Amino acid sequence: MADEIKSPSADGADKKSPSGGDADKTAPGANPGATPPEPSIQMISQYVRDLSFENPGVGRQVKSPKVELSVDLQTKAATEPGQYEILLKLRVTAVDETVTMFIVELAYGAYVLLKDVPEDYIQQVLMIEIPRQMFPFARRIVADVTRDGGMMPLMLEPIDFLAIYRKKMAESAGQAKPAS
Repeated sequence: MADEIKSPSADGADKKSPSGGDADKTAPGANPGATPPEPSIQMISQYVRDLSFENPGVGRQVKSPKVELSVDLQTKAATEPGQYEILLKLRVTAVDETVTMFIVELAYGAYVLLKDVPEDYIQQVLMIEIPRQMFPFARRIVADVTRDGGMMPLMLEPIDFLAIYRKKMAESAGQAKPAS
C-alpha cells in the first residue's frame, strides 16, 4: 500500500496529493514562502525650513480677499541611501482691491526613507505621495500664521499634486527636446 503525502492548506486542513507529490508546486529554485518585499515609505521628519508673514493690510476688515496660491516642489537625495528630502514651497497672497492684505511664504520640508520602491516609481512617490502627506501640516501652519496675524484663518483647498507632477514632467520634456 502506497503512502499518501499530506500538505497543509491555507485553511489549516490537510490536503492530499493524488500523485503522492507536493500539492503546492513552486518553480525550481524559488523559495516557496517568499513574496517580493512590499514598498514602504517612512517619514523621518517634517520641519519648517523657512516662514515669512507680511501683514501690510493689518487693521482692514475684509471678508473675502482674492487669494493667489503658488506651489513649488523640490526633491533631492539625502546623504543616506534611500533617503530623500522634499521641499514644499507655498506662497499665498491675499489682495483686497488694490491693497495687499497679507503674504505668506512657507518652505515646508520632509526627510523620508523609501524601501523597496521600484526605481521607476521613486520620482512619482517623491512628487505626489509625499507632498500629499505633508500638505495637511503645511496647511495648518498657513492657517495658524494668518490667524495669529490678525486675519481670518486661511484654510487652503487641497492641492492636486498629480497635476503639478504632470506639469513639471511636461516642462522638463519640452526643455529636453532639441530645437528643430
